[in-house]
Amino acid sequence: MSKFEQLRNFVAELEADFEKFYEKGNKAAGTRVRKAMQELKKMAQDIRVDIQSKKND
Repeated sequence: MSKFEQLRNFVAELEADFEKFYEKGNKAAGTRVRKAMQELKKMAQDIRVDIQSKKND
């Protein structure tokens, strides 16, 4: 469950950059969001693998 909490906190931290990009047009914030979304993808994959391994035990 801690991985899920980490994921949730990570997404919450991105909120400011999302607002800066979409509402203010800050391109640097868009770059940070893109980088963070790649990390989010990795985190989600780790959770998927963990769930699958626990399911198969």
